[in-house]
Amino acid sequence: MQRLLCVTLPSRARESIQRVVLLPLLSVCCLVHVCAIEPSADVPAAKPAATVNGTNISDAELADACLARYGSLVVGALINKVIIEQACELHGVVVTTADVDNEINEMSRRFNVPRDKWIALIQRERGVTEKQYREDIVWPMIALRRLAKGSLEPTDEQLQKQFQNQYGPTVKARIVVLGSRKDAEETRAEVLRDPDSFGHVAREKSVDIGSASVGGWVQPIRHFSGSAEFETAAFALSEGKISEVVQVADQFIIIKCEGHLPASDVKFSDVRPRLAEVFREKQSRVLSSKIFGELQAKAAIENTLNSSEKRLSAPNLAARVNGQPITISEVRTVCVERYGEDVLQALLTGVLLNQALSRQELVVSQEDVEREVARAAESMGFQTPEGKPDVSTWLEQISKENKQSIEFYLTDIVRPTVALKKLVGPVPVTQDDLDKAFTATFGPRVRCRAVVLDNQRRAQEVWQIARQNPTAEVIGNLAEQYSVDPTSKALRGEVPPIQKHSGQPALEREAFALKAGELSGIIQIADRFMILLCEGYTKPVEVTFDEVRDELHRDIFEKKQRIEMARFFTHLRESASIDNFLAGTSQSPKSNLPQNLPAASKMPPSTITQRETNELSKPRA
Repeated sequence: MQRLLCVTLPSRARESIQRVVLLPLLSVCCLVHVCAIEPSADVPAAKPAATVNGTNISDAELADACLARYGSLVVGALINKVIIEQACELHGVVVTTADVDNEINEMSRRFNVPRDKWIALIQRERGVTEKQYREDIVWPMIALRRLAKGSLEPTDEQLQKQFQNQYGPTVKARIVVLGSRKDAEETRAEVLRDPDSFGHVAREKSVDIGSASVGGWVQPIRHFSGSAEFETAAFALSEGKISEVVQVADQFIIIKCEGHLPASDVKFSDVRPRLAEVFREKQSRVLSSKIFGELQAKAAIENTLNSSEKRLSAPNLAARVNGQPITISEVRTVCVERYGEDVLQALLTGVLLNQALSRQELVVSQEDVEREVARAAESMGFQTPEGKPDVSTWLEQISKENKQSIEFYLTDIVRPTVALKKLVGPVPVTQDDLDKAFTATFGPRVRCRAVVLDNQRRAQEVWQIARQNPTAEVIGNLAEQYSVDPTSKALRGEVPPIQKHSGQPALEREAFALKAGELSGIIQIADRFMILLCEGYTKPVEVTFDEVRDELHRDIFEKKQRIEMARFFTHLRESASIDNFLAGTSQSPKSNLPQNLPAASKMPPSTITQRETNELSKPRA
């Protein structure tokens, strides 16, 4: 038996874990008990939401699971909607179905997207149905906007600022960001002595990772986009000059001007309607939040859903808003509408894993769950002063982030993870894996500039120009003029250093074959064509293989294990017979898959996809 980790769990967490371990056992016992009893002819069988290899998940079970997981969230949303409805009724504000349709049409027109594609985009991005989008997003937005009345019209001064921000002149610049004024002043003195070293200094010293990785380059600086002091300093510089140290919040910034871009050739009168529309949209969000906050503060709200004492006196009452009741039945219905499919997938996963564990005579114990929670806490950096996993803080954090109780984090995430790890079995980490990871993480990288094109003919034309004078200045100009990648275009071809074993062998092979100052051939990556100019190599990190071997092994093992777990579960699901009545889908086992899956270690050789290989090859953060 494996030795257990010495981890002290908070009592609440331990109770939750015990319930998680007992729940599957109780479910199996209940299933056996029910199957053993002859059903009465007078009692209709519970309608199933899904069937997995002959095991039913009833509608009632699904509704209970949805209510338990999302009831608190849904009742809060229903309370908010009732508050707005009551305010609209009080002030005579009416929002019709036609109003909602017009608003959706207007938003799709504004983004130049057909209405049906706009709805599909919202469903995909926000994870809501069209009904939810109409009732829970668009309707409240219109209602609050109308309650805000005439406070949304912009002044000419506000529109002029917005015009300057979007269409006015900008400054091309690099920056170095430091954490203290002393460091900033010392760094400024260094770059003043050698202005051409600004990009190198930014890479070496800047605490802003985004700009540091590309030699300090940032998107062109605009008027009215943030700190007034920062903008004033940037616009006061002439090309090639370096600013004084500018403090923005708790950061100290040095700016180097790389040029000024003129204002766009756009008349204020031509874009005024569009600017006003954008302003009203922003202002409506601000005022809507303010008005809703005031309405919420004035409302008499009684949320009884999570109060066991209040539920005893009113078992079907979820909440009251200014005396208006919201019933448990309403909350259950909305929970299933919004989250039914996701929760059902979690229940289906649980049944599939329980069946697989039973076939292989494996058990997920309380100690297994505790060990996995401790591992997750440690891997995410949650440790006590004594160096042990800080499980209590980790569980509180994950519960807060997921907006769910600890119990369902353990049920829906931890327990399936433990089950899959047991079903997968040991995963090997080879010396080749370790060598590649060490090289990718700590080895040299190629510093280069890149021009990214979208067709071969244009790439050949640009390459012909570049090879006549392969310098950083020329490549920067070509990237600025021709590159189809917005980031490298704005940063004059500067890209993060290229590492080995990053999942792009053609790019790596060409990049690492170059010497400083050499121009590459045309490199095709998918549907893009790249031209590189090598500017040199980074120094390898001064660390020995033995010093980091254990950490690399742990990281690679976890990545390979995740890949095998995903692969095993895919086989498990494809070999199952699943009828999902909620989604209206049915699945039969694939004929070429075995009904009783072996452990992953005994399955056919892995067919890891290129995407998974890339993930495995990526260096550690």
